[in-house]
Amino acid sequence: MKFIDLARTRYSVRSYAARPVAEDDLNTILEAARLAPSANNAQPWYFIVVRGEDARRAVARAYPRDWFRSAPVIIVVCSEPSAAWVRRDGKNYSEVDAAIAMDHITLCAADLGLGTCWIAAFDPVTLSEALGLPAHVSPVVMTPLGYPTDSPPARKSRKPLPEIVRYERWS
Repeated sequence: MKFIDLARTRYSVRSYAARPVAEDDLNTILEAARLAPSANNAQPWYFIVVRGEDARRAVARAYPRDWFRSAPVIIVVCSEPSAAWVRRDGKNYSEVDAAIAMDHITLCAADLGLGTCWIAAFDPVTLSEALGLPAHVSPVVMTPLGYPTDSPPARKSRKPLPEIVRYERWS
């Protein structure tokens, strides 16, 4: 599929089949995340794949939605801020890098016919405890992963390019 078509058709899936995700597809998705660009190629990320029922239930305590836990796989993208590139003004890029990797996950999954849903509204303390994260690693974003059983909703309107693009300078 052409990239622009993929970007247009990907949507946030909130209903998943119980069918397991093929191991080859999961590995392809994780490889796409591994290949994501990061500032100064620091790659300050970790990808935690959660498949077991008990583990999914523990992770879902950080984001208690039935549809979320019903997906056969949950991928949590974590970052290690101390391993990330830091801009001269002190801006740490660990979360930016993790977000880029998650974007690769969601787009690769859509290309393979799998659904995802970007989740950032979770309780980070509960999630860190469920995953046994060390103190120097932070959960940034997670997604359920599985075969959609819903249909894409009507596309929400997007701002037109002239409203969001500037050339040369702001004004």
